[in-house]
Amino acid sequence: MSKNNLSPRDVLTPDALAMLQRIEEAGSFAAAARAAGMVPSALTYRVRQIEDALDVLLFDRSSRHARLTPAGRELLREGGRLLDELDAVANRVKRVATGWEAQFTLAVDGVINRTTLFELCEAFLALEPPTRLRLRDEVLSGTLEALTSGQADLAIGVVAETLLPEGVDALPLGSQRFIFAVAPHHPLARATAPLDDATIGRHRAVAVADSASRGKGLTIGLLGGQDVFTVPGLNEKLEAQLRGMGVGFLPECLARPYLDAGRLVAPPVARKERIFHISYAWRKSAGTPGKALAWWQARLADPVTRKALIG
Repeated sequence: MSKNNLSPRDVLTPDALAMLQRIEEAGSFAAAARAAGMVPSALTYRVRQIEDALDVLLFDRSSRHARLTPAGRELLREGGRLLDELDAVANRVKRVATGWEAQFTLAVDGVINRTTLFELCEAFLALEPPTRLRLRDEVLSGTLEALTSGQADLAIGVVAETLLPEGVDALPLGSQRFIFAVAPHHPLARATAPLDDATIGRHRAVAVADSASRGKGLTIGLLGGQDVFTVPGLNEKLEAQLRGMGVGFLPECLARPYLDAGRLVAPPVARKERIFHISYAWRKSAGTPGKALAWWQARLADPVTRKALIG
C-alpha cells in the first residue's frame, strides 16, 4: 500500500467519518459520490488517504459494491460513537451560551409506560423550547450505557442495583413487580404446586435482549441450560408468551389485563417474588444544569408522575 505523510489524526476528521458512513449506506463509491456532489475519483482519493494513514484496507473492492472489511466495520462503529460524542460536546457548548440544550435525548427502558412518557414529551414540546427532543428505546444495561457514552442526557428506567460510574447521579423512580406468566395452552399453565427452577428450565424462556453494545449486558431470570427465544422488546416478549412460544416474567402492569382476560395464566412458582427497583439518572455537571434537564428533573420529582411511569 502506498504511503503518504498524513497521520491518523490528520485524516480521521468528522467529515471523513461521515463520508465513510455515506459510502457504506450508499453501497458503492459512485452512489456516495453522486449523493455528496463529488466526482468518484475525488471520493476514492480521500478514502485512499485514510487507508494509507491507517495502513489498512477499509473497503473490499473486489466487486461493484463497496463492502466494508472487518477493519472498516470497526472504524465505522467507533467513528459513529465519536460523532455522537462530538454532538454531545456541541450540545453542552450551546447550553452554556443559552441555558437550553440544542438537543435533549432521553434513553428510556422498555419497562417505562409509554403513554405517560409521551404525555411528558407533549408537555415539554408545548413550551416551544429551542431544544430538539429525541427518544432512544433501550433495554436493561443499555439504558445506562446510552447515558454514560454521551448518547443520552437522561436515562429513565435504570436498574437501581446497577453500580453507577463516576460522574453520574441517580434517584429512585419506583419498583415494579414481575409475574411469571404463560399462555393458557402452555403445559405449565396447569400446574397447581409451585414450579421449581428445574421444571421451569425444561421449557423455553422468552427473553428481551439487552441493548448494551459493550460487554455481555444483563440477563435476568434465565436458568442455566434453558432454551431461550430472544426478542427486542417487552411488547414482543408479551406477544411471544401470549402465543405459548415460551415462558417468563412480565411486569405486572403489562401482564395484568391479559391475566384478567384469561389470555395469560400465572402458575405458582417456588422462586422468591421478583421486584425490581428502577431509577432515573443523569450526568453530573459542574455548573447549572441545562433548562431541558432541569424541566425533566422537576417532573420526575413528582411522585404521581413517577408512579404513572412504572404503572
